[in-house]
Amino acid sequence: MNTISVHININSGLYKKDPKSSDLGKRIVSKSIEMIHDIGFEDFTFKKLGVEITSNESSIYRYFESKHMLLVYLINWYWSWLEYRLAYKIQNIESPKDKLEIAINLLVQEVIDDNDFSSINEILLHKIIVDESSKAYHTKSVDAENEKGYFKCYKRVVKRVSELVLECNPDFEFPHMLISTVIEGAHQQRYFSQHLPSLTDFEKGKNNIVRFYTNLVFKTLHIS
Repeated sequence: MNTISVHININSGLYKKDPKSSDLGKRIVSKSIEMIHDIGFEDFTFKKLGVEITSNESSIYRYFESKHMLLVYLINWYWSWLEYRLAYKIQNIESPKDKLEIAINLLVQEVIDDNDFSSINEILLHKIIVDESSKAYHTKSVDAENEKGYFKCYKRVVKRVSELVLECNPDFEFPHMLISTVIEGAHQQRYFSQHLPSLTDFEKGKNNIVRFYTNLVFKTLHIS
């Protein structure tokens, strides 16, 4: 497995102690990704996590005050990582259309390679984003948490891709709505493909979701 040295910045308000600062913290994050993927966020608890990492439940609370904050941390990590990938992929691309197409692919495609960070399984994390991420902001505390900047990474990615939309069509009135709809819609379609397949036209091996949203964006922007 290849690893790279890239620093992922996470809002310090999301944790009590930076999990990147110790082996235990890294194990907490790594194992929580596996467990949330395997049993779901509702059934995941710090007590169960403690058993898996052979550590006291109280030691986990020294890093995160609740499993909700841990979920928001994981979501922030994902969007910060995706922002890094986006910047890297388009840095030498001149065509606005090509940059936007690359961006849509990154936002919509399934993550199938886990080769960037040794302590984070990006494949499983992406599955958590699809299945569980809406639970982080469909809460009564979302406004207060938004004020604290807990969703800044996600909003920054939407802003970056919205700017690419305006490079292609400066007169388009709804760039943020378009991109957030693409992201959330693609997540729903992936979820439906796994659990409610009659609600989607997904076909394994045909990349239908990527093609659908690329066509949707390009037709909406009148890009040929």
